[in-house]
Amino acid sequence: MSARSTPEVRRDRPVGADPVRVRPRTRAVAAALAGAAVLVQMAFPFTDGGTLALTAASVLLLAAAAVTHAASVAGPLPAAVLLVVAGGVGLVAEAVGVRTGFPFGDYAYTGTLGLEVLGVPALVPLAWVMMTWPALLVARRLIGAAGRHRRLATALVGAWALTAWDVFLDPQMVDQGHWTWAHPTPGLPGVDGIPLTNFAGWLVVSLVLVAAMDRLLPRTASDLRVDGVAVGVYLWTFFSSVLAHAAFFGRPPVALVGAVAMGVVAVPLVRHVVREVREVRARRGVHRG
Repeated sequence: MSARSTPEVRRDRPVGADPVRVRPRTRAVAAALAGAAVLVQMAFPFTDGGTLALTAASVLLLAAAAVTHAASVAGPLPAAVLLVVAGGVGLVAEAVGVRTGFPFGDYAYTGTLGLEVLGVPALVPLAWVMMTWPALLVARRLIGAAGRHRRLATALVGAWALTAWDVFLDPQMVDQGHWTWAHPTPGLPGVDGIPLTNFAGWLVVSLVLVAAMDRLLPRTASDLRVDGVAVGVYLWTFFSSVLAHAAFFGRPPVALVGAVAMGVVAVPLVRHVVREVREVRARRGVHRG
């Protein structure tokens, strides 16, 4: 094996983190997939919220980026666990939801999202995969590796991070006609057409999912060289969603409410990233001196 293809071993990890063998080439593929998804999403505002082809490409690319990134920092088996468990939990929750109204409320898919499995568009469980991984890594970064109630705190922050994203997602998908709600009220102020039961259901499912992922997937270092792809995806989703709803989708109130909800996680995350970048620059300055 050549020096170039040897996995990079990260040893300066926080207390409580598992050994991490970062695979630079695989991580580069994950970054490329995420970048391609960003380019696809940038076309959404010019197609009145996105076509089926753009929506499918966005979800597939981001789901592939999440699984590939997990493989790059945790290994092939954890990446497979992410795909199977996150996708499986998402599929089961949605399949039960469309049949019983639990836990999200009474809703129905309209058949506009392509291939369906158990009455659920195949893109939907992949959407759970694509955002569960960033939500988990962001929560781990914000909570840290130490603390008596670390796992509970990680699950709560991760569940909020995942649910807050749906404040942006659901109005966009409803406006595009991909699913409908039988009883869209009462809802969040400014987020018309989406019942509160939906977000309550998201919190419950997300809490179970993030808690399971935190147990099953090895803890990696909170270092931008390790988790940068996932952190970047989460922050891009936050800023682009605020802009899209405020300026292009005709939903400024959603932009405001979503900015507050997702900002609870995104703003501290930005502070973490800025602080880390400054620390890295300071260390480089000391070494050069």
